[in-house]
Amino acid sequence: MKLISWNVNGLRACLGKGFSDYFTRQDADFFCLQETKMQPGQADLQTPNHHAFWNSAERKGYSGTAIFAKRQPLAVTYGMGNDLHDHEGRLITLEYESFFLVTVYTPNSQRELTRLMYRMCWEEDFRLYLKALDERKPVIVCGDMNVAHQEIDLKNPRTNVNNAGFTRQERDAMTRLLDSGFVDTFRYLHPDATGCYSWWSYMFNARANNAGWRIDYFLVSERIRDKIRDARIDSDVLGSDHCPVVLEIDL
Repeated sequence: MKLISWNVNGLRACLGKGFSDYFTRQDADFFCLQETKMQPGQADLQTPNHHAFWNSAERKGYSGTAIFAKRQPLAVTYGMGNDLHDHEGRLITLEYESFFLVTVYTPNSQRELTRLMYRMCWEEDFRLYLKALDERKPVIVCGDMNVAHQEIDLKNPRTNVNNAGFTRQERDAMTRLLDSGFVDTFRYLHPDATGCYSWWSYMFNARANNAGWRIDYFLVSERIRDKIRDARIDSDVLGSDHCPVVLEIDL
């Protein structure tokens, strides 16, 4: 089973930069998007072999997630059932017989960390949400989680301490999530790999210089880590300031 996650930073713009070719070529069982920045029907996107599920933000042109799935799920949930968090289109959950699939676009703490307090509230509520799912059946979580967990996960850790995405609070929240029974699939297979990033600033030729951050993840429940077959970053795929991340797993 192949799953792909990609923060497209505006799907309508990404469609003009090769998205459809990549989508067709990969032929993934699940294709999860973050930061779609659109409402359903605002783009000419043909996915005849996939069922489409959209969670758009109430604010137009902002945030938003989508999942394209070859198999019809047993159930679909938008958001986490918490009014504090469910207005920005950041979460979709598909339920299948043997697992849950969750795609998430974690809130950014913003410059000067103006949203860090809200982010910490989100982190704990999201962790509890995933734990509740995990008590029922294994979970696959993917998306832009807006944190570089370890120093190895960004090019310049020393100069980014206390910047959004690399604060101690955000990194500790990721540690708590993993300690709750989840595995970072990329680090599970590639514990010491360096220079592996999924996001690059548009400034300072960051992508050309590979001055990036790994902030896009696939996490899985601890008890299915032996089912992981591949976890990779398609860093050569353009079209967004993020690139796709891929998981292959036997479920």
